[in-house]
Amino acid sequence: LRNSSMISTILLIFFGSVILTESASFVRPSRNKPLRQQQILQQQLSPKWQPFTQVISDVDDTIKSSGGVKIGDVALGGIDTQYERGEFYPGVFEFMLHLSLHLLDDSRKPAKVAILTARAEELKAALELTPDSKIGTMLRQTGEHHGVVDWGLGPVFYGSVAEWVLQDRKGMRKFSNFELLIEQDPTGTLMQYIYVGDTGEYDQQAGEAMLREYPQVVKAVFLHVVLCSGDNDLISTLPTVPPPKLVNGRPIIFFRTYAGAALKAVQLNLMSYSGLLKVCKAAKESLQSVSRDDSKWIELERDLNAAYAFAGVHSKRL
Repeated sequence: LRNSSMISTILLIFFGSVILTESASFVRPSRNKPLRQQQILQQQLSPKWQPFTQVISDVDDTIKSSGGVKIGDVALGGIDTQYERGEFYPGVFEFMLHLSLHLLDDSRKPAKVAILTARAEELKAALELTPDSKIGTMLRQTGEHHGVVDWGLGPVFYGSVAEWVLQDRKGMRKFSNFELLIEQDPTGTLMQYIYVGDTGEYDQQAGEAMLREYPQVVKAVFLHVVLCSGDNDLISTLPTVPPPKLVNGRPIIFFRTYAGAALKAVQLNLMSYSGLLKVCKAAKESLQSVSRDDSKWIELERDLNAAYAFAGVHSKRL
């Protein structure tokens, strides 16, 4: 067990069994719903019932790169310098789709992606996220490409200018917005959540608060480890990925590529093998115009090899 990769895999498989057991047995009582609604909920909690999984995501440095752009000492959305500003991360939309689809039968549509962003409400006119925005369009088109109609951007919760000035408030603002989001299903019987963020703007603080306060409905937190300095062409300058950690019995997973994140999701039983391979395929295709010597490819190939080895599929088959 000295091999850190082997230890991480064993821990992840264990975490996955914990998630399955707890999500199947947990029922949070509700004092506010009428009796008829409670009866409907109990019917849905049959052995065959599976709650919907709603992916909750940050935007900058999670879905797309901020480019590390600053005004003075204030970052405009994030710190990542490996990808150009506005560039979507390879495989990100497929990753969110296949988290949302996991364990749903064909008769049920997946929940749309909810957004918790530090973008200021006061600047909404310039920064608003809508179903017709680039992110909304990419989510919808990804769903349609895989035969899922009317999937895409769901509710969006913004920050404020105050969090741009006092940066350490960003995490708690996102957590407060998360509490507003879960009011859609206070019993936790219809909807459970996976939070996807990054290590650059207090998303870990928000994710840990979610797991501390709501471990019954938050299944996992995935955090993109971002690059904030160094020569992006040298693999030696890229950040080290921390090992997974537990908060209140739920996992926080750190990753560099969405292929790597998808592998961890499969090990946690949060995504299917088919979903893993589709994320890997999409990530490869998005980097076709990038030199194989670029650090983006070097990191992706490392995670692709691990994913294909785990799934027992050779990359050339894709």
